[in-house]
Amino acid sequence: MNLLIKHVLLRDRRVDVLIEGNTISAVADHLFVDEGQVERVIEGNDYAIFPALYNTHTHAAMMLLRGLADDMPLMQWLSEHIWPFEAKMQRSDFDKGNQLAIQEMKESGTAFFNDMYFEQDSIVQAVLASGMRAAVGLTILEGHPKADFEQQLSFLKAWKDPTHGRLQLVVSPHAIYTVSREQLCRAADVARENHLKLHIHLSETQKEVEDCVKMHGVRPVEYLDNIGLLGPDLIAAHCVHINEREADLLAERGVSVAHCPCSNMKLGSGVFPYERMIRAGVRVCLGTDGASSGNNLDMREAMKFAALLAKSGGDAALLPAEQVLAWATENGAAAFGIKAGRIEPGYLADFMLVDLTDSRMRPLYNATSNLVYAADRCCIKYVFCNGEIIHVR
Repeated sequence: MNLLIKHVLLRDRRVDVLIEGNTISAVADHLFVDEGQVERVIEGNDYAIFPALYNTHTHAAMMLLRGLADDMPLMQWLSEHIWPFEAKMQRSDFDKGNQLAIQEMKESGTAFFNDMYFEQDSIVQAVLASGMRAAVGLTILEGHPKADFEQQLSFLKAWKDPTHGRLQLVVSPHAIYTVSREQLCRAADVARENHLKLHIHLSETQKEVEDCVKMHGVRPVEYLDNIGLLGPDLIAAHCVHINEREADLLAERGVSVAHCPCSNMKLGSGVFPYERMIRAGVRVCLGTDGASSGNNLDMREAMKFAALLAKSGGDAALLPAEQVLAWATENGAAAFGIKAGRIEPGYLADFMLVDLTDSRMRPLYNATSNLVYAADRCCIKYVFCNGEIIHVR
């Protein structure tokens, strides 16, 4: 669809934005476009334009587990409640969970999510119907009937992207404590032979670190580096318990880190080492984790909590609104090799229009600050993905 958005607020100035097909083709103070060149015109006087949000770590169908078992430590939560519940889930349950998750993500401004869960065909069908982008995890978790390595290889061999670019597969070994060294190495080989990204939980809890040191003699980041998993194709979720050497190693290897502030706080996993990661130059992205631990899939809320938690250490200037917005947009897109996350010519048309007449966006000293610290999903009027409207309020 060719679309012209007129006089919309972009940062601190009013511009016209032209979308041709799935790409932003022009951004200027005034665009003179022939009537026949566009199919639709949106008057942007009441809107600000922002890149759509990219959720780089979630488990979509876990939406059905929201509120099932709250307020307990990670391993107790997993072993006593989550894993037993999951063992009873049928394909129809995954379908319902995925549909509900996608609805919530779209309503809160998200155009892309990176999923690590089961029943891949279910999430593919849900994404097809939604118009969103997604990275579908080939989840590997030893001993789990829905995450068998051979099963995932069969899915990969039969894969043909029905969206011509909105979907990609990602090889997703769950964690170092649920996947053996042999299987981790095999996962890396499969990903790299097929030019796919890798996705893993890493250093989420102090216990994970202590157990890794006891078993392997090194901390988790060093362990993955020793066996060849660290690289620019790896997205590592959480990374809460990271020392300076590990932060430097993540940056040197080009690893992208998916920070999940709400889930980390909810499960008592610890505080993300903001200053250490920023100082090292690690590419940090944002994620919600599943709704079973973070309780919602609202990336705008993840931005706010990430920024506030960073400042809680005593530096109010740490992680300003513009930077955390970049984590949630441009950094997330770059981690998956997608040219999106900026409102600039040549970038994919994944964006949202935020209603400036909403009380939470007023007064308007700084639209980005309002979006990060004050807004909620009710402020989001339109969400576009690949040049098409996927949600309108």
